[in-house]
Amino acid sequence: MPHTIESAKTGRASCRTCKTTIDKGTLRFGEEVPNAFSPGEMTFQWHHLPCAAEKKPSALKQALESTDVEVADKEELLKTIAISGKKEKPSTFPYAEHAPTGRASCMACSEKIEKGDLRVAVEKEVEAGGFAQRGAGYLHPACAPEHTEEDAVDLFEKIKANTLNLEEDELAALEEEMCG
Repeated sequence: MPHTIESAKTGRASCRTCKTTIDKGTLRFGEEVPNAFSPGEMTFQWHHLPCAAEKKPSALKQALESTDVEVADKEELLKTIAISGKKEKPSTFPYAEHAPTGRASCMACSEKIEKGDLRVAVEKEVEAGGFAQRGAGYLHPACAPEHTEEDAVDLFEKIKANTLNLEEDELAALEEEMCG
């Protein structure tokens, strides 16, 4: 049951992005997510197509490529996807990106990661007022294999699979930094 595009069956669902109702008969995007009330089962979170193009570009693009449904404004949606996809953060760790600021420090060596430098994002637990929640922690590419205690080649392959916005030459540079 992958992401889907379909006509709204009723007018009861609300868009998870803009919080307004999705009218009956309107095309909507269903993002497949784990069901919070039935562990191990999946369900959908619904979005208007234009909202999904801005907030969920890679998932909507995947659904547009696989759907048999005729989407009237498909070209306009693809233009929006191309623009917003450049800013989209991956939802699965580990991944790589260019540091948007120079504020983050490497979790392994504690040195600053300069703005624009490649960095690896891994999942870490963050203390938040008496309880722990998960968030991103950042590493220099050269520090990542030792810190995660994973083989550099295996770690790079995971990162490559989860990374959305790096070009082939940037991925090659990342591989060189990580694997030597």
